Amino acid sequence: MRWEGLFEDLAGQWLAEERRERDAEVADRTRAERAKVLLVERYAASVGTTLTLTVRTGEVLTGRLLDLGSDWLLLQDATGHDVLVAVGAVVAVSGLSERSESATTARRFAIGYALRGLSRDRATVVVADVSGARVSGTIDGVGRDWCDVAEHPVDEPRRPGQVRARRTVPVESLVWIRHAVPSVEEDRGL
Repeated sequence: MRWEGLFEDLAGQWLAEERRERDAEVADRTRAERAKVLLVERYAASVGTTLTLTVRTGEVLTGRLLDLGSDWLLLQDATGHDVLVAVGAVVAVSGLSERSESATTARRFAIGYALRGLSRDRATVVVADVSGARVSGTIDGVGRDWCDVAEHPVDEPRRPGQVRARRTVPVESLVWIRHAVPSVEEDRGL
C-alpha cells in the first residue's frame, strides 16, 4: 500500500467530515435565527409588495402593503382604495417576503389610534367584523378595546336624523375598515 494514497484518502475523508459538520452547523444556525423572526418583521420587509390576505370571515383581500403598525396593515386594493386590516384577523398570507426587517419600521401606534383619527375626521367608513357583518357609518367614539359606529347612509353626512343605529364593536372582532365609497357601497346594499 502506498502511503501517499492512504494519506490522500484520509485527508479527503477529513475534509468531507468537516464540510458535513459545517453544513449542519449553518443549517442549525439558520433554523435558530428563523425561529426568532416575528411575523411583523416579515410584514415590514414586504412593504410595497402585493399581498393576498385570507381573513377570519373567509374573505380574501389583495393589495399592495402600504404601511403597518403593531396590530394593523394598510393595503391598497386594485381600485386604489385603502383598507385597514386588523393583524389578528389574518389567518393566512400569500406573497409575504421570506426576509425580515426590524419591527421598528412599523408605526408605533396601534389600531385604536388609527380609529381615533377616523373618528376625529368624521370619516364615513365601512367596518367589517368577524361575524361577516359590514356596517357603514361614522366612528363616534373609541375606547381602549371598542369603537362606536353611528350607522347611516354612506352618501349622507352623519346627522342625528340620519343615524339608523349605534353599534359598539369590540376592537378584537374588527377585521377591516375602509373609507366608504358611495357607488361601491350602494352596489353592496349598504
